Amino acid sequence: MTTYDLVGKCALVTGGASGIGLAVTTQIGRNGGTVAVNYLPDDPRGPETVEKLKADGIKAVGAPGNVAVAGDAERMVNDAIQKLGRLDFLHANAGTPVGRRLIAPHELDLMTEEFWHAILQTNLLGVFRCAHAAAPALRAAHGAIVNTASIAGLNRAGSSLAYGASKAGVVNMTQNLARALAPDVRVNAVAPGAVDSSWQIEWSNEERSASIERALLKRRCTTDDIAEVVLFLGFGAAMVTGQTITVDGGLTL
Repeated sequence: MTTYDLVGKCALVTGGASGIGLAVTTQIGRNGGTVAVNYLPDDPRGPETVEKLKADGIKAVGAPGNVAVAGDAERMVNDAIQKLGRLDFLHANAGTPVGRRLIAPHELDLMTEEFWHAILQTNLLGVFRCAHAAAPALRAAHGAIVNTASIAGLNRAGSSLAYGASKAGVVNMTQNLARALAPDVRVNAVAPGAVDSSWQIEWSNEERSASIERALLKRRCTTDDIAEVVLFLGFGAAMVTGQTITVDGGLTL
């Protein structure tokens, strides 16, 4: 994995206590940066993760808050910036499929108002709330944002119709946030494919094997595979903005 000199740099990672978010948090910390780890206030993994990161020599602070709740998301971002003293990088990663199983496109009756609300409040509006709140600090630091989209937002079925629509919205929002925050802040996104992570819907052995077989590189992504690209977009890639980079081992090809 490429290394970066992130000493003196400060980052906020939403959904940073597990999965892709934890991999990004860990890699930023190992490169010398300080990270505010966002997690749901009632998630015991959050404080435990922060303490473990500190024990491993990583500079981490807790940033509890729910990005799905208007007001709480902004409070969380502002509190994190106050703890950090500045903000160079926001990884808007928090997201949810709501359920634990695939919902086929034809199962429209399962796309209830409550389901749509939960998906959009977290996956789409949560991204905007955090970017909006972080914008002044990121402008001051000439920083960057990387959003977590999905191949589900790029003409793949995904875990549900609603999830795919939310991630397509993230792709579009990434482009428009890049326009809105230029030239001071770069905004990009990653679109992970099938990722082996503690955060995922339930896959049968047959579905998992099929995704490996379809991928050109013949394996599923790890969270570190995604984190490598997130760090590149956040701390390298000086002339890249408004882009969504697919990281799927060729699954969509």
